[in-house]
Amino acid sequence: MSQVTAFDPTGGKQAEDSADTSVDALPHSIEAEQQLLGAILTNNDVYDRVASILAARHFYDPVHARIYEVAAARIAKNQLASPVTLKAFMEEEPGLKELGGGAYLVRLAGAAVSSFAVRDYAQMIYDLAVRRELISLGRDISAKAAKVDVASEPREQIVEAEQALYTMAEQGQGEKGFVSFLRAVTDAVNVANAAYQREGQLSGISTGLVDMDKKLGGLHPSDLLILAGRPSMGKTSLATNIAFNIAKAYRRGTRPDGTDGAVEGGVVGFYSLEMSAEQLAARILSEASEVPSEQIRRGDMTEEEFRRFVEAAKSLEACPLYIDDTPALPIAQLAARARRLKRTHGLDVLMVDYLQLVRGSGKSGESRVNEIAEISMGLKAIAKELNIPVIALSQLSRQVESRDDKRPQLSDLRESGSIEQDADVVMFVFREEYYVEREKPSDDRLEEMAAWQERMERLHGKAEVIIGKQRHGPIGTVELSFEGRFTRFGNLVKPWQNTQVEQF
Repeated sequence: MSQVTAFDPTGGKQAEDSADTSVDALPHSIEAEQQLLGAILTNNDVYDRVASILAARHFYDPVHARIYEVAAARIAKNQLASPVTLKAFMEEEPGLKELGGGAYLVRLAGAAVSSFAVRDYAQMIYDLAVRRELISLGRDISAKAAKVDVASEPREQIVEAEQALYTMAEQGQGEKGFVSFLRAVTDAVNVANAAYQREGQLSGISTGLVDMDKKLGGLHPSDLLILAGRPSMGKTSLATNIAFNIAKAYRRGTRPDGTDGAVEGGVVGFYSLEMSAEQLAARILSEASEVPSEQIRRGDMTEEEFRRFVEAAKSLEACPLYIDDTPALPIAQLAARARRLKRTHGLDVLMVDYLQLVRGSGKSGESRVNEIAEISMGLKAIAKELNIPVIALSQLSRQVESRDDKRPQLSDLRESGSIEQDADVVMFVFREEYYVEREKPSDDRLEEMAAWQERMERLHGKAEVIIGKQRHGPIGTVELSFEGRFTRFGNLVKPWQNTQVEQF
């Protein structure tokens, strides 16, 4: 019974020699399981040191799994778990009877070594269990691939396999348990120090927009930020501006924690579900070269403008900005591609344009509200799993148009419940100029025309980003400049500021 068996990669020949090879080939250590269980039955305090690592399913021997399960249940109720107490619960277990019944429990406790090694035994049992799961997953993938089924496309199988692997990789990582206040304070001081040392006093990634950075403190890892607005407000323009600013500022080096990565700016992944990659690139080039986007589309450029356009394209070649314009992308594939990008090129910020164009899992009979809830939860899960900020654009309902004050609010979010709940930050893009422009009076109403022109002059080139929710900071309004010709948002120069603030 007591043996250590390693997985035999040549298993084919052995399978012919022994009918039990397929079982015996699975990696396991009966001795480690026996020593661990013996230590727990001798000293119940040992259980607390291994509970965060091990569950009953990690044991190879079903009898050992059952012993651990019963012992854990008793210890959780603050009751004694010993060979005598467990015997009463397990006397009728067929597996235990084969091993000698209650006498086997006594032998486990009697053969237990010192409890100092239990953590190592627990880690060994867990690692072997993961190896068995990997073997099982590999067999499942092989079996599914071998079965030619119209309902199961190869691409879907790849995504499912990748998801299963990442789920397995994440197991046991989230169970950190309690940390001392000293540790928590140290971490908080390190974050504050990073913000203090960083240019602009930000702890997160800079958006390149000074006033927005002041309100948000930059873009923080594991945060889901929703950027919402009605059509023509400039959601996509603002998202591309921020993406370009971050990618343009990218500088790699050694971070304060000693790891290698982005010390300024970052690698940006952009899911453009509405526009093609070429159209998105044209917008960014319009901003960088200061050539109106409609002229770029028509090819109506002077020699000087075309030269600026080509120079801007050359300077942006090295920008770590990756665009995926696959339409109607399911949330599972979106997550899988983001993981792949992080693994191959790195990933510091992810943008999704826009949330309502992402597909859910497609379960039959599922309502649109439930599908949006699945998508928003999936985006938040991506932010936490990859430890990056995720900015998702969102449409607003038409009820905004029926109000006198067109400024959006949280209740205007489409299927607002789940989006508002899952988001760490909700921002609205609002340009009053857009609405006032459509209120132009007729030319013969001179007084109204004069008032309208005065109002248009006051609002021209201005935009607002209204922060309606922020989990870790204040809400309020950020004023930005907006140049429609170049689809560019920038820092708004206040009347009391004498020097021109750099436009992004």
